[in-house]
Amino acid sequence: MEQRTHRLTNERLVGRPLKIEPGWAEVELLTTEEMAVDEYGLVHGGFTFGLADYAAMLAVNEPTVVLGKAEVRFLKPVKVGNRLIAKAEVVEDLGRKKVVKADVFRGDEKVFEGTFHCYVLERHVLE
Repeated sequence: MEQRTHRLTNERLVGRPLKIEPGWAEVELLTTEEMAVDEYGLVHGGFTFGLADYAAMLAVNEPTVVLGKAEVRFLKPVKVGNRLIAKAEVVEDLGRKKVVKADVFRGDEKVFEGTFHCYVLERHVLE
């Protein structure tokens, strides 16, 4: 399926789409030294959140989709060099409001889970 939203997203920062289907998306992120917050190589949670958010946007895949609210849990630490996969699914379609469940995995291990409340606006949020 064609990507209809967030087309200029930087793959190095929030991931590269692997699969986009109606109501579903998978996005991959390879964590880098730039994302580390300390000498242990701990990756800032904002990158994991950004990956999940990007997957949620692609699951909706409408040009004017925006995030209104998110409830998230960070389950495991992420390190530099990890390959993360976000899987997002629209679990509630209320017309212009979509509720998306997004999980992030490192291999078989879930490191993050969230519920994203997305809104499809009539026009671009900056118009």
